[in-house]
Amino acid sequence: MELTGGFEFDHRGREDIYRYVESNGASGPTEIQRALNMDERAFGHHTALLKRNGVLEEKDGKLRIAFDTGAEEEFEVDDVEFTIRQAREEDLTGLVGAIREAIGSGEYVDAESVADVVDSEGVLLRHNELEARIFFVATVNGEVVGWVHLKNVQLDKLSHTAELTVGVLEEYRGRGIGSHLLERGLEWASKQGLERIYNSVPATNETAIAFLKNRGWGEEARRKDHYKMDGEYVDEVMMATEL
Repeated sequence: MELTGGFEFDHRGREDIYRYVESNGASGPTEIQRALNMDERAFGHHTALLKRNGVLEEKDGKLRIAFDTGAEEEFEVDDVEFTIRQAREEDLTGLVGAIREAIGSGEYVDAESVADVVDSEGVLLRHNELEARIFFVATVNGEVVGWVHLKNVQLDKLSHTAELTVGVLEEYRGRGIGSHLLERGLEWASKQGLERIYNSVPATNETAIAFLKNRGWGEEARRKDHYKMDGEYVDEVMMATEL
């Protein structure tokens, strides 16, 4: 599976444009051209190829990382209206905050790592020849209240798999938001040709394990004493599902 549509950065100019958007988020073409000090005609040519190959898209006058993710979906449960949609670069701060608040107990190590990496890099989405990283979010009144994250490494031996994390702020749990997010993430993964999705959590995170098992996930493996939490050794439970 190639999430870049088979496109490779066979020209430095195209790679430079992509890297700028990846690092800076959605940006205006003129801003990018000037920042890269690139000839206008060459910039237009390279941008057209990046858009044609599904690597970048232009929306609201700005170039951004392109993913075919489907439309926004709106739901209402217990008088709470929420939207499920692809995350945008401008969601970065709110998303990182939501992940950290949702995992306040420290029992979702993979999600904590995702938040740390995204925050330190300042980059939410990736879609290149090495890695694809995408988030879908649940929002209430425009604020991020939940997420699902998938990461796929573009190596032949792993290209059929992805790692996933999912979570919802405590005050919004019990309304099916997590289930909708998980379903949206797996639906997208299936369309990309992925075959197997993993999610690893400490054995003490019984809520997350039960959530996944209730939705057809199984325990794939267990690494004894993989984590050390508050001075205690805890097993890692690797959950998996096939698409």
